[in-house]
Parts: sequence; C-alpha cells; structure tokens
Amino acid sequence: MIWIVGLLVVLLAFWAVSRLFLEGPDLSRFDQPTLAPMNDAPSAANRQTVERVEEMVAAAQRHKGFEQLTFMREAMEAMGADADLSGVTIQPVTVADRPAEWVTPADGEISGRLLYLHGGAFTMGSPRSHRVITAELARRTGLALLVLEYRLLPENKRSDGIEDVRAAYRWMLQHGPGGASQTDLPLLVAGDSAGGNLALMLIAWVRDELRAGSAELRQLDGAIALSPLTDATFASPSTRYNVDADPMLGRMAKMINRLPRSLLLWSAWLRARIPPADPQLSPVYGGLADLPPVLIQASEAEILIDDARRYANKARAAGSPVELQTWHGMVHVWQAFGRDLPESEQAFSLMAEFIERVREIRSQSDVA
Repeated sequence: MIWIVGLLVVLLAFWAVSRLFLEGPDLSRFDQPTLAPMNDAPSAANRQTVERVEEMVAAAQRHKGFEQLTFMREAMEAMGADADLSGVTIQPVTVADRPAEWVTPADGEISGRLLYLHGGAFTMGSPRSHRVITAELARRTGLALLVLEYRLLPENKRSDGIEDVRAAYRWMLQHGPGGASQTDLPLLVAGDSAGGNLALMLIAWVRDELRAGSAELRQLDGAIALSPLTDATFASPSTRYNVDADPMLGRMAKMINRLPRSLLLWSAWLRARIPPADPQLSPVYGGLADLPPVLIQASEAEILIDDARRYANKARAAGSPVELQTWHGMVHVWQAFGRDLPESEQAFSLMAEFIERVREIRSQSDVA
C-alpha cells in the first residue's frame, strides 16, 4: 500500500512540475484575429514542391537514428547546391569562433546588414544549405547578409546555439563585409523555422539588455521570421489539426502527439536544460512590447501556423509593429524552393517591401 501512495505522490509531483513550471500560460485568446491569406489557392507549381518534400520525407524514413539525421543534413545541403548565385558574392568569414559567410550584392552597393539564421530543427542546416534564400534577399534588397553556422543539436547544447547568435550580433555591430562597421546603415535579423525562433529570441534579448543599461548594443531596425517556431511546448492547436496538411513536419507532429504532454515537456527540459516555456526557447511566452518592426510569413497548412499567429496577435496587443502574412497550401518555408514557385516570388517581393519600409523608418529617426 505504501508503495502505491509513493507512486501516486511521484506522479502528482511529475504532473505539478510540468503544469506549473514547464508549461506556458494559456495563449488561446491570441488565436484571433485571423487575416485573409495572400493567395486564393496554391499554384499548380506548388504541387511539384509538395511532391518533392513528400519524396524527401519518405526517403528519410528508410533510415533510423543518427543515420536518418545524416541523410536529412545531406539533403538540406543539396538544396543549397542548386542556388542561383548570380548577382551576389560569397565571402567566408569567422564570427566569434564560428564559421559564417557574407552574401553581398556583386556590385558592392550595400544598403545595410542583415544577420540570417538558417532553419533545420536546430539539428541541421548551414549557410550553404540556405543560399536560395540568402542570395535572393541580397539581390533584391542590396543588404549584406551575414549567415551564421551556429552550433547544432545533438552534438551541442541548445544554449550553445543561442549564445552563438548573440555573439554574432555583437560581432556584426562592429564589422561589415568590407571591414567597416557602417553604423549609420540599417541592421536587421531574419531566419526561417528554427532560425526564425532565434531571430525573435534575439530582438527580445537586445531589448532586455538595453533596458538593463547596455551601452554596447543597438536594437535591430527590423526582423523577418519565416514559418517560425515560437512555442517549444507544442501548445499551438495547429500542431494537431494540421498534421495531415503539412507534408514536411506533419509526420513528426503525429509522433509527438501520441506522447503524454508532461513527458514531452520533461524530455525537452532535460535535453535543453532550459524550461521549454522559457522565452529563450519559446519567444511567444516572453514580453512582446517595445520590439522593432517584425514581418512573419507562414503557411495556413503547416503545423506552426498558430505559433506565428499567436506571436503576431500577442505582439500587436502589446503595441509592437508585427505583421503576419499567410498563404494557403504552402509547404513549411516554401521560400527555400526558388523563384520558379509563384508564391516564393510573391513572398520575396513582400520581404523587400518590408525592408524598404524599415529603411524609411530608420532614415526618419536619423533626421529627427
């Protein structure tokens, strides 16, 4: 009898810690409003993208464990190998002891700097894998993109990647692609998926450091997050209702949804050594006031759409200028599949317009 009571006490403690310490507060009030997507329906070309993703995911399932991760890492690198690099220059550089590269307009006319943080579930990706995105941004905007190779799981801790991002931003404040810091030009951050998570983490961290009196930092002028993970506790409703609609992440979400949520939260805590609801991992649970302009793009069909929607609605409620643009039927981070996809072309055009608005705001503040 005593052992039964003991077991019940342990289970109750397990549940209580999960509920009170590892979960974040209920954010369901930020599920609304929803805005009309940018497209009426996905293009015919998108079907080919979906099929390509489905084939890649099916091929990955034929491998297990670290062999599967190796396969996915190689597949992601192969995507970058086909990137159109016309009109840009690639310059390798070491940033705070980490490999990185500058992706700059080939004509040398630089209108600002942007720290780009690649996606890949914190376990894969590199500056090379994401050159489709970074080269297109450099061509369209005239920005010099610093693309960081932050430390990945499982070889490193989650906090290592966070520290790499913060160190890279400190470095970018003092360095440009030609060596000069060009402090009068706009500074931005952008990222996709896991990189979008890190980008949103960064702007909140800089804000908090400035509030604490830091004299070495400057707030970014804007941020772009493509299909970002904002809630590492997997509380967003779309992680359940979009599992069959998301060809890239849906299979993973199905496996996660089979497990008790308390077990998921404890597992995440033990892996990261940071509670999953901590704003370092889940930006949506932090204070979202006093942030710079943010543009978020996401697909209505992906499991992370409610991560994007809740973040945008909560940030706007706090007075921060956050804009959410969504599309029907697109795969997770469809912008990485090139200009042949009409929705990718549209998304990059809207990113360029956002960056131009950020420049105008920066110019007006300089005049004032």
